Amino acid sequence: MADWSKRRRLEAAIAGETVDRLPAALWRHWPVDDQNAADLAAAHVKWQADYDWDLIKVSPASSFCLVDWGVEDRWEGDPEGTRRYTRHVVDHAEGWARLPVLDPRKGMLATQIEALRLLGEQFGEEVPFIATIFSPLAQAKNLAGAQAAVTHMRRYPDAFQQGLQRITESTLRYIEAARRTGISGIFYAIQHARYGLLSPAEYALFGQPYDEQILAAASDLWLNVIHLHGDDPVFFDIVADYDVPVINWHDRDCGTNLKEGLAQVAGAALGGVSRNTVQLGTPADVVAEARHAVTQTGGRRLILGTGCVVMTNSPLGNLRALREFVEEQQDGEE
Repeated sequence: MADWSKRRRLEAAIAGETVDRLPAALWRHWPVDDQNAADLAAAHVKWQADYDWDLIKVSPASSFCLVDWGVEDRWEGDPEGTRRYTRHVVDHAEGWARLPVLDPRKGMLATQIEALRLLGEQFGEEVPFIATIFSPLAQAKNLAGAQAAVTHMRRYPDAFQQGLQRITESTLRYIEAARRTGISGIFYAIQHARYGLLSPAEYALFGQPYDEQILAAASDLWLNVIHLHGDDPVFFDIVADYDVPVINWHDRDCGTNLKEGLAQVAGAALGGVSRNTVQLGTPADVVAEARHAVTQTGGRRLILGTGCVVMTNSPLGNLRALREFVEEQQDGEE
C-alpha cells in the first residue's frame, strides 16, 4: 500500500473516503509548561514523538488570550491541567467598552505565537497542528467571571456586545499572526452553546455572529475544528450549520452520539471515546468504545479521539490503547 501522509489520511476521512486506517488524536493541557513558549512547544513535540497522532491540537492555558488584559490565574494541581482564575478585570458593564484591542506581537499572545512558530519549525508539512481559539463568549466569561458575564449580557446587552466585538477584533489579529507560523487550522472552542447556560435565542444574538466572524477569517485553512464544550445538552443544530470540516463534542456524554451528530454535519466527527474512560477505565474499555465508534459511523467521516482534553493523570496504557487500535485496524485485525 502506498504511503499515506497525515494530511492525506485526514482529508480522506473528512470527505468520507476510504482510508488506510482511521486517523486518531488525543490532546491534553501542559500546566506550568504552558507559560513559556519553548517549554510548551517541547511538551507537544514529546507528545507527538511518544504517540504519533495524526494531528496536534496545541493546548495553551485558557488564560493565554486574557492575561494581556490583566486577568490573573495560577496553577493549583487540577488533574485536567487547567489553572484557577484569581483576578477578573471587568467589574462593571462600562468596562467592556474600555477593553483595548490586543497586539499579538506583545505579552502572552506573543509567547503563544512563538510556541506555534517553534512547532511549525519542528513539524513542517509532516504533522498538521492547529491553534486553540476560545470563542468571544468564552473569553468574556473569564474576563468578568461566569455569573457577572451572563448578568451583563442580559442587563446591559449593548455594553456587553461592545466588549464581544473588541474581543473578536483581538482574536482576529491573533489568528492572522498564528497563520504565519504554519498552522493547518484552528480549534475553535465554544462553551456557551448549552441549555444550562443560555437560551438558543441568546446564543443566536451573543454567540453566533462572533463565531461567524472568526470562522470566516480562518475559512481558508484546511483543518478547522469546532469544539462544542459541555457534557449537558448542547445547541448542536446551531453549530452544525457552521462551515468547518471537523466537529468535536462530548459525544459520549451530552446526549448527541456520533451517528446523530454526523447526520447533521457535512464533515467529520472527532471523538468516539470518553475522556472519563481514558482516565478511569482500562485499555479494554478504551478499545470497546473505539470499536463502538466505528460501528456507529461505519468507519467513515471519523477521527478517533475524545470529546475534550484527556486528564493529565490518564494511564499511559489507555493512551496507547487508542493509538494501537487504529494500527491494528490498518493491519486488518479489526
